[in-house]
Amino acid sequence: MKVVHVITRMIVGGAQENTLHTLEDQHLIHGDEVSLVTGPPLGPEGSLMDRAYAAGFPIYELPEMQRSINPRWDWKTYLSLKRLMQELKPDIVHTHSSKAGIIGRAAAKSVGIPCVHTVHGASFHYGQNPAIFRTYVQAERWAARRTAHFISVADAMTADYVAQRIDTADRFTTVHSGFEVDPFLTPPRSAEEVRQELGLLPEHLVIGKIARLFHLKGHEFLLEAAPAIVAAHPEARFLLVGDGVLRQQFEQKIAEMGLTGHFVFTGLVPPSQIPELVHAMDIVAHTSQWEGLARVLPQGLISGKPVVTYDVGGAREVVIPGETGYLLPRDSVDELTAAICDLAENPALRGQLGRTGRERFTDQFRHQTMTRRIREVYGRVLGTDVV
Repeated sequence: MKVVHVITRMIVGGAQENTLHTLEDQHLIHGDEVSLVTGPPLGPEGSLMDRAYAAGFPIYELPEMQRSINPRWDWKTYLSLKRLMQELKPDIVHTHSSKAGIIGRAAAKSVGIPCVHTVHGASFHYGQNPAIFRTYVQAERWAARRTAHFISVADAMTADYVAQRIDTADRFTTVHSGFEVDPFLTPPRSAEEVRQELGLLPEHLVIGKIARLFHLKGHEFLLEAAPAIVAAHPEARFLLVGDGVLRQQFEQKIAEMGLTGHFVFTGLVPPSQIPELVHAMDIVAHTSQWEGLARVLPQGLISGKPVVTYDVGGAREVVIPGETGYLLPRDSVDELTAAICDLAENPALRGQLGRTGRERFTDQFRHQTMTRRIREVYGRVLGTDVV
């Protein structure tokens, strides 16, 4: 097949890694003729463009395709996408992310090319200004009429779109966001070596959170729970992986609580380092207030770690109470404290939950499985068999 993928920017993030794995697999495993169209990889998260160029498929960078709304640049993006699609003549266009999803679907429809759109996370979500929420819903309804089929990274995303009357459930297929699972089964370096580098001792109980230090990622709830956790378990250490605009604020709050020695900040790390950091943890905590399906949840489970998470987005599709972890009410602190303390006191339970998660989800979250299922969606849209 000949496929053009369109995404707003190739920063380090779940949607972008999902897209890049799909492109690499289609190009290298299935022999599809794929191209990537994207804007500048601007942001503190880091860029995936070097990896994308190394894969060997054509890449078209459009400087006018920016994340922020700008009618002049957005119109120019639409014209550039339309021209590219007319030149490349793909069998199908696959759009990702909100901005590229809206404009890309419009451009594909205008030149008569069917378009599949992946919902990595709804553009309308918890915590938004109500007017902005409604605007995004209207934009998604408009774009839905220009969509051949939707792919959701979680059933929860489909439910959100159906609830807002964007489209009907039969127009969505859930394909969980895949990644390279082998490093999470066997990391490149031992947990002991990584912990030693981070100043963590063998007797420490390491509670890890992987997320940008940014609004809606919920670090504040883990900080609020920390004093009670440390009082009950002085050996507790909190490993925060990621960087962002709130780091100084968090460090100040931690110092005011007298807990500086109990927190380790890694700063921004490359994706290749995530598996060994997860293996250095005893418990994976995810307290985000809004997500599609956070990749850290299956990554933690495939690493054999128990997961404590708020019940947001697709979390309940992998974090199963009593089987793989704890599913808690969003923004809860007492429940978060109790869950982490429960796991701190029960190493056998930690092992049991982690083993079950690894057994259930390793194959389901392989990127090769994801790409195969995405190509099957293409085949249904095009009315052809895929190989």
